[in-house]
Amino acid sequence: MPTIALPQFKMPRVDPGAVLKSPAAGLTAAGLLFAGAVVALVNLLGPMGGGATHVRIPLDEPLRSAPAGWREALKPAHGEAHIYKDVVRLSERPLAPGAAANFGGASPPTPSPLAGVGLPVAPIAGFYAPGPGGPLPIIAQDGRTPAQVYARPFTPNGRPKVSLVIGGLGLNQRATRQAIETLRPEITLSFVVYAEGLQGWIDMARAHGHEVLLETPMEPLDYPDNDPGPYTLMADGQPPETVKKLEWILSRATGYFGLTNYLGSRFLGVDTAYNAFASSVKGRGLAFIDDGAAARRGGGMARATAERVIDDKLSGPAIDQQLMALEGGALQRGQALGSGFAYPITLEKVAAWANEVEQRGYQLAPASALTVRK
Repeated sequence: MPTIALPQFKMPRVDPGAVLKSPAAGLTAAGLLFAGAVVALVNLLGPMGGGATHVRIPLDEPLRSAPAGWREALKPAHGEAHIYKDVVRLSERPLAPGAAANFGGASPPTPSPLAGVGLPVAPIAGFYAPGPGGPLPIIAQDGRTPAQVYARPFTPNGRPKVSLVIGGLGLNQRATRQAIETLRPEITLSFVVYAEGLQGWIDMARAHGHEVLLETPMEPLDYPDNDPGPYTLMADGQPPETVKKLEWILSRATGYFGLTNYLGSRFLGVDTAYNAFASSVKGRGLAFIDDGAAARRGGGMARATAERVIDDKLSGPAIDQQLMALEGGALQRGQALGSGFAYPITLEKVAAWANEVEQRGYQLAPASALTVRK
């Protein structure tokens, strides 16, 4: 078989100095250095994109200051407990004062001068018990209720009382922090039950002196076009189903003195549905404050109804007018309760109003101070 002579190739001589001076080679080297830095950063902080980055802080000391039985109460009927020794998340156990936490990527703020004295750290021993999904509020053995111990203390001075509930909190970090940090502590704050990091936001609010409500999603007239979410209390739901959904809502966090409705125009109009809700709320010693949709409803629990929504029309002059009308109602009846949403313009107007209203002869009061049992 004949042989084929292949051409011989010689490797060219390479001048290392010339290669290093090449612009292309310089860019390549820079790219490699950058890639190496990224890899090192990922190894340090954890995966990017789909992975979550956590801040790991030992929690032994803060957990030692928690009430006895808290860890056990967090454990659901099935599966692992909802708290981990060294991973800090807003939705988990609050840290003791001075400990660091990952509040939406930033350190928790130092309470502002408006905060005054913070409310006691929740949960308070004797006012919770384990439930299927987490701790649930209960009436203490001495008869005191969560509505009493988690409310902001209040001493009337004889002047007409004006109160506001600001809701929709927990979904928007900036608005939530603005409400907590800039509003007077007498303003009651209401949190969305589906909010991520709900317990941490409630802890922060109480540290600034605000009492807290949980928003209970209820079926509106235009359901399902207007859908409040998977744990909506339905008007045609059987009482056991209503109670089960309500227990999930109540187990989302602790430290609230009561509930308020989110929507619910249809649910609140059906006797069977409302009675199942009211019986469960009363049995757990909670208050119920509505936005005006349940003004004629009682239930044997601590109750209050907002007489006006201050930001139905979203403009500065319109909100100012509603706040003045709220003052007029308090002057006429001795007290008045309003409600609003955490819009930027609402928070700005309420902050200014709350700082001045007492100079006009009124007393700014938490919403709990306006509740009566009916």
